[in-house]
Amino acid sequence: MNRIQRRCKINIVRDALKHNHDLREVYNENVGGVGVWSASWNIALSRDCGRRRMRDCGRRLYIFLSKFLRERLPGDGEASVEDFDGEDDDDDEDALDNFEDNTSDGGSDGYSITSAASSLTGRPATAQSAGRVGTKKDRSAALDRGTIRPMTASADVQIKPAFRFSLFNKIPPTLNFVSEGEKAEQLPWELRKLLKWKMSPITPIVVKVALARVGFRVTKRNHDWLGCFGKHMKAQCFKSMREYQMLNHFPGSFQIGRKDRLWRNLSRLQLQFGKAEFNFFPQTYVLPCDLKQLKRAWDEGNTKQKWIIKPPASARGIGIRVISKWTQIPRRRPVIVQKYLHRPYLINDSKFDMRIYVYVTSYDPLRIYVYDDGLARFASCKYSSSMKSLGNKFMHLTNYSVNKKNTEYTSNTDNTVCMGHKWSLKSLWNYLKRQGINTTLIWDNIRDLIIKTIISGDSAINSMTKSNCRSRYCCHELFGFDVLLDENLKPWILEVNISPSLHSNSPLDINIKGGLIKDMFNLAGMRIPDERDVSNNPPSGDFSAHRPVNKYCMDKRLFTNQLSPDERAKHAYFCQKHQDELAVHEVLRKPRLMLGFDPFPVQEHIQIMQSILDTLTPDDLRFLCESIDEDSRKGNFQRLFPTPHTHRYLRFFQAPRYYNLLLDQWVLRYNRMEQRGIMLLQSFCDEGVHLENPSTNPRHQWTPPNSSVTAFRSPDVRVLGSLTSLNSARGSGPTAPVRGPTKKAVGSGVKGSGSSSSLIQSSSSNSLTSLISSPQLHTPSPIGPISSPSSTPRETMTTRTQRSSYRPAPSTRRRHNATASLDRYKSDRGEQRRLASRRETFL
Repeated sequence: MNRIQRRCKINIVRDALKHNHDLREVYNENVGGVGVWSASWNIALSRDCGRRRMRDCGRRLYIFLSKFLRERLPGDGEASVEDFDGEDDDDDEDALDNFEDNTSDGGSDGYSITSAASSLTGRPATAQSAGRVGTKKDRSAALDRGTIRPMTASADVQIKPAFRFSLFNKIPPTLNFVSEGEKAEQLPWELRKLLKWKMSPITPIVVKVALARVGFRVTKRNHDWLGCFGKHMKAQCFKSMREYQMLNHFPGSFQIGRKDRLWRNLSRLQLQFGKAEFNFFPQTYVLPCDLKQLKRAWDEGNTKQKWIIKPPASARGIGIRVISKWTQIPRRRPVIVQKYLHRPYLINDSKFDMRIYVYVTSYDPLRIYVYDDGLARFASCKYSSSMKSLGNKFMHLTNYSVNKKNTEYTSNTDNTVCMGHKWSLKSLWNYLKRQGINTTLIWDNIRDLIIKTIISGDSAINSMTKSNCRSRYCCHELFGFDVLLDENLKPWILEVNISPSLHSNSPLDINIKGGLIKDMFNLAGMRIPDERDVSNNPPSGDFSAHRPVNKYCMDKRLFTNQLSPDERAKHAYFCQKHQDELAVHEVLRKPRLMLGFDPFPVQEHIQIMQSILDTLTPDDLRFLCESIDEDSRKGNFQRLFPTPHTHRYLRFFQAPRYYNLLLDQWVLRYNRMEQRGIMLLQSFCDEGVHLENPSTNPRHQWTPPNSSVTAFRSPDVRVLGSLTSLNSARGSGPTAPVRGPTKKAVGSGVKGSGSSSSLIQSSSSNSLTSLISSPQLHTPSPIGPISSPSSTPRETMTTRTQRSSYRPAPSTRRRHNATASLDRYKSDRGEQRRLASRRETFL
């Protein structure tokens, strides 16, 4: 070997060792050997000889050694080493780029994700634990015998269970993600071989470390991966996902991730419900379409007004600048212009904002969680309101990727200390408490704006999710909310990041984001799929016909979208009742309409909505069990929605959703007796009711309290009385209130849902069948004037069919319902006298 070749050899090894510390031990053991070194040397120099391509040779050598050890670089094949250079950024990734799938359908490489764990923790893996030396047949035999264990960082690692079991029987467990210094126990090979992950160029190391502790391996195939943590992709791409695969985004989440879409959605709700409810975001104009409105607002302001320009879909503070002159506004380039919050709350004379992590596990029903810790990011220059300092980004921007370039920036390595230009959120709260500030009130206001912001994009995201995803299991998303406090300690939302940065290079970041990722994956509830579904040609068919091979594999019956006729009828019934409730509340908010109005129907509406839990269908049980199980795995997350205090947010939804109403009533009823509710569901799960579709148990088959269409559409007590008289005239007999579970109505063989507040009316099976098959169940229609007692249900159905093409806007429909409800209460003088006496009794 000549001098040039020896020099190339030295540089190749040196370059290879820079990529991964795990190769040092292998090099020391095999540098003089023949097998490994000679083969790698021949491959490295087979095409490139000389100094010009030494780096490429080192890279090729490194890949060969990694494959020999059954190891790989984090994200190898999808990302280069340079992709991880900026892993200390705390700003969101390029969240709105399309997801580029560079993987092929070739064989799985089977590499474990242990090198990422070693590089982050600083503890090199041993050759014995990292390497899988030998032929493929020998490795398979060793795995079957269970002699090869996953990599352990040190001898004092605590072994934790591999699964988190459900609170209810006949529900498969979820994978258990563990903390630093812990390791999940090794699963049998039949289950362990299914733990495969799809890497993305932006998958942070903290995610790879969490996966390595559980035993995931990286795959290049498109059908056998269980999870992916990457960029947002187009809505149509979600259709290719299988029902056991999970991606960290919802289709259409850019409705709140883009600054222009966020403003449109929030301004729509502000216009509908007023600034008293939606006054937590600065005035915004989307250019170039809002240029005239901006010019009008600009002319009305003073000469020292300040505005901030932001690109609608950028990150890391790119393109953001504070302006004070009209000539600085671009005319053609799409940007948003916001009123600059020039009086922020200062700490140590510096401006700061808060990065709050919000996790949404489902949009139907909506379940929102917030992590109890986060980041407080400070500007690296002391704040000044002078017009001359508007061009100083280190003063007006709090983005870490901007301020880290300032020579005066000071890092913080302790998450419990208030020092430097980055604090933990818990440290910030402790600092504010020492200043005598009510942090509980600030946190409540932040929780309020988070819920309203998520609801603002609920309609569009729900629609895109249902049209592009096979199962509700496939999607979950972590959002990064940037919140600023003004001088009055009022929180303002600045933006929402759909791909918040999780890169960590300091103990502060690792402590916060490591626990965040662990609890996030536990909340997601990842399950091991059935091996038959992972094959290239999975069995087709409905989820309801699926039977898992064992108790550890995913049961697709829990995620079926098919509903029985009685379940569809129940959904439509209570969604309409909720709209009636909104109509009554709209009337109560208008004092001029209060003349002669009886407040008693408000209580009646509450009682009707409470009856949603009287008869629990199999579909109800599946969603309730899933919600309770999820809440038991939340760790350091706090549930924001639904809770016993979030009932008032239901009116902000563009359309009522049955599962939101179901969970809302559940948390209201079993708030202070949670164990009682769990025991009730456990008794049903022991019988396997939650796996039935449809149920054969009459106790879990729902029928409306009044199967006639008129009573179905109206909560009016007078209507119930009229229908009672009508049924009595037909020979059905009187009815009486019934307490407890479903009972037979008097004089009829039809079963109804009974409670202490509902009247069980007799009805014919023909009217019930026509009610369930009616298309009006799925699209709520406005309530018309009440029909006379002499009109039959057939005539009422004909009248409703004739006006079925009329679909007013939700706000118009609520006003229509409110007016119709008011007219019904004022229609009869005798009825008014009866209501007056009842009002006196009520008051």
